[in-house]
Amino acid sequence: MTATRRIQTPTLDIAYEEDGPVAGVPVLLMHGWPYDPRVYDAVVPPLVTEGCRVIVPYLRGFGATRFLSDKTPRSGQQAALGHDLKDFMDALALKNAMLVGYDWGGRAACIVAALWPDYVRGLVTGNGYNIQDIPNANKPADPEQEWRYWYQFYFHTERGRAGLTQNRRALVRLLWSLWSPHWAFDDTTFARSAPSWDNPDFVDVTIQSYRHRYGNAPGDPALDEIERRLAAQPAISAPTIVLQGDANGVVPEMWTRYRDKFTGPAEERRLKRVGHNIPAEAPDAVVKAVLDTLAAT
Repeated sequence: MTATRRIQTPTLDIAYEEDGPVAGVPVLLMHGWPYDPRVYDAVVPPLVTEGCRVIVPYLRGFGATRFLSDKTPRSGQQAALGHDLKDFMDALALKNAMLVGYDWGGRAACIVAALWPDYVRGLVTGNGYNIQDIPNANKPADPEQEWRYWYQFYFHTERGRAGLTQNRRALVRLLWSLWSPHWAFDDTTFARSAPSWDNPDFVDVTIQSYRHRYGNAPGDPALDEIERRLAAQPAISAPTIVLQGDANGVVPEMWTRYRDKFTGPAEERRLKRVGHNIPAEAPDAVVKAVLDTLAAT
């Protein structure tokens, strides 16, 4: 396992892992909720072999990443995730980087690609356009999709906060299984990621994230302008490959609905028997998408 490094942004002390030549093309691999950098363990080595500088940060609320101030709201809203990634890239003086992500990490990558396009050489995003349409978030989906979001509604209650606090490992294991029905992860794989959810801010960041997206929790006032820009559903001009698992147990296919949000070269690749956790379930597909995007740019 690569040693963990640390760097400070204006808000966070971010823990991250890095491998490959410093002069290589920077490739940032962004994990989702409730996962951690271990999902990219089979993605990193082949990218390093190809000469990439591969960087895998822990998101706010995960692993050894910490807030610098007790006064900073423990927000998990989308503007926070995107701004964290931009700040992280600024701290490492990274520009023209490949961004790769899914779930929360895919949201951060899409936000940077949309709002700060000069930072991005290309994008590989799990499921597609991950920027939330918060002004329309309370329009109900069809009942089958609403059922898949049960955990989000659970987190809107104090019972849900208590359940996540007391039963986080059991809850995460259940969600991993539901969202990736063909991913036969074992106890060792689960145990490698589990310490990341012991972060003291994990519960607060999680609860605020799911409440904020439905208008049931206030956001960080410092991020209001970013949220205003995201409410317009900005387009992504970077060359993009969308990876969609056909066995995703939580996120429906979004390519058709959001195709017009990608104004640069973009394509969707369907992955058979792959669920939500794309990098752990289909690492070769992620590597190929990154290398294909780099070759095209």
